Amino acid sequence: MLFASVLVGVMVGLTLVYQDRWRRGMLVVGVVLALAGLARLVLPTRRVGLLAVRGRAFDTVILMLFGAAVITLTSAVPYLGP
Repeated sequence: MLFASVLVGVMVGLTLVYQDRWRRGMLVVGVVLALAGLARLVLPTRRVGLLAVRGRAFDTVILMLFGAAVITLTSAVPYLGP
């Protein structure tokens, strides 16, 4: 169930990107990845389903790192405005 929630969150973000709201969409993707890392950290392995790939520490670090990277890179692009 958690993996499906992560997939839905990423799809929502990518739908926003498709609708030319790329900054908001990528921030959604980054937040979803960071929340998935947090969930991997606090929930038992039997509850996280397909988010459990390697060890708990590795999965958490990778998901949080990817989430932080997407948020940071998205925020670093200057806003030109309409």
